[in-house]
Amino acid sequence: MKKQKLNQLYALILLVVLTACSSTPANDEELSKREQLKQYKEEVHELNQKIAELEAALKEEEEIEFVNVVAREVQPQLFEHFFEVTAQVEADQEVNVSPESSGKILEIKVKEGEQVEKGQVLAQLNTNMLNESIEELRISLDLAKTTFERQKNLWDQKIGSEIQYLQAKSNKESMERRLSNLKAQLDMAIIKAPVNGIVDVIFQKKGEIASPQMPFAKVVNIDKVKIYGDVAETYLTKIKKGNEVFINFPALDMDTKAPIFAVGNFIDPNNRTFRIRVDLSNKKGLIKPNLLAVMKIKDYEAKDALVIPSILIKEDFRGNYTYIAEKEGKIHRAKKIYVEPGVSDNNMTEILSGLQTGNLLVTEGFEQIVNGTAIKF
Repeated sequence: MKKQKLNQLYALILLVVLTACSSTPANDEELSKREQLKQYKEEVHELNQKIAELEAALKEEEEIEFVNVVAREVQPQLFEHFFEVTAQVEADQEVNVSPESSGKILEIKVKEGEQVEKGQVLAQLNTNMLNESIEELRISLDLAKTTFERQKNLWDQKIGSEIQYLQAKSNKESMERRLSNLKAQLDMAIIKAPVNGIVDVIFQKKGEIASPQMPFAKVVNIDKVKIYGDVAETYLTKIKKGNEVFINFPALDMDTKAPIFAVGNFIDPNNRTFRIRVDLSNKKGLIKPNLLAVMKIKDYEAKDALVIPSILIKEDFRGNYTYIAEKEGKIHRAKKIYVEPGVSDNNMTEILSGLQTGNLLVTEGFEQIVNGTAIKF
């Protein structure tokens, strides 16, 4: 740039000389030749002075060794800090289904992976003995009802004894209760789905003996899932119900976000953590129970923070410092400034003091400079 200005001055001198040589008669009439000559010499002298100044400045700059850097202006911005928690997925409903009575599995009516509705029959136990008992009891109950009706008619007519009427009535009611119990047992021999969901696993096979102590199948409903994470007690005052949480599923390469549904009220004495829960809709069924998840939870926010890459913060015996570009005369030099770092997140650090809005922060080439280094950018 300065060489260009120097060339322009040389061109101006040449123009002045040419103008002097080609002056019109009108100009000669206005000024004497001596006055013109004096004027031209003064102009040439002034130009020579400017040329000398530019040559000196250019020589000075040529002697200075500059370091090429990249700098950017520091401006306030939103800064947030997050911490991560490993979490685990649980189905909204996950039920091990067992029969209410014991018996041989006569028929299995569903397959693994099949969608079922609440109350749908999953399997049938052998109820031959129950059916026979019910049939025998029904025959006895019919006789008991007939006997009771006759005794009642006699009692209504004041014929027969009261004891016979009461015995007939008691016998009939007893058989009705027994029949009701047998029917209940018959219903307990039918294994039904307790919730809407998918038959995830069938543990037993046709012909095996089922019992209330042994699960027959597992039914899960994953239309909604619950995600639990254990958070260190140091964050207890920073976590609140409704706070937004970012969730990553590494196995699915999927990210989502949701509010905290519940915050635990118990500190685990073994690891000094408390539990938080996030609920997610899972209509596509991609999120499976026990899938690994990573919760990213915000615990700090500053709206107008001065933030710089953490790598730009160095340390010496006096403390933490970084470099900015500061104009000195006609050139820029690197200036070492001491700063007070705050919270760091994702390789970025908030600067609490030492740095000001508008400072030119050296972002590239800072390894090659020291305080006072002449720089270009």
